Amino acid sequence: MPTSSDMTTQLDTNALNTKALVDTTVLDAMQHQVALFARRAEQTRLGGIGQARNSMDRAAYLLLNRLDQEGPMGVKALAAGMGIDSSTVTRQVAPLVDSGMVKRTSHPEDGRAVVLQLSPRGRARLEEVRSSRRALMAVVTEEWTAEERDAFCDLLTRFNTALSDVHNSLVQPAPAS
Repeated sequence: MPTSSDMTTQLDTNALNTKALVDTTVLDAMQHQVALFARRAEQTRLGGIGQARNSMDRAAYLLLNRLDQEGPMGVKALAAGMGIDSSTVTRQVAPLVDSGMVKRTSHPEDGRAVVLQLSPRGRARLEEVRSSRRALMAVVTEEWTAEERDAFCDLLTRFNTALSDVHNSLVQPAPAS
C-alpha cells in the first residue's frame, strides 16, 4: 500500500503533467492565434477604414511614427530604436524622402551626418492614417468594455516587448572587422 509520502509525490507528478498539458494546449492555441493575427494584419495591414485604408505600408508607418514621437534623428539612432539595421532604414526612408514625407538635412554639429525629420506633409499623412486605424480599432472592439481594451493593449504591449527581447537575445552581433 502506498504511503502518504508516495501519494503526495504521485499527486505532485500528476499536477505537473496536467499543468504541462494545459500549458501546451494554451501555447498551441496562442501560437495559432498569433499566426492568424499576423495573416489578418497583413491582409488589412490594419489599414483602417475609409480612404486611408491600406494606403501606407507597415515600414513607412513605423518610421514616420518613430520620427513623430522622438523627433529628428540620424539613421543609426532610428535603426537602433527600431531594432533594425541602418541599411534597412536607409532603404525604407528613401521613398519617404522622395514623396516629401521625410526631410533629410545635415546634422548641425557634423555636416557629414544626415538627420531625418518628419515633414509637415508627413505629419499630416501620418495623422490621416492614424485616424483611419483608430476608426478600425474602434469598430473591431466596439463591443468591448474600456477595461477589456486597456487589458488587451497592456497584454499586447507586454507580448511585443517580450518578443522583441527574445529576438534581440537571439540576434548575434556581427563580428568586428
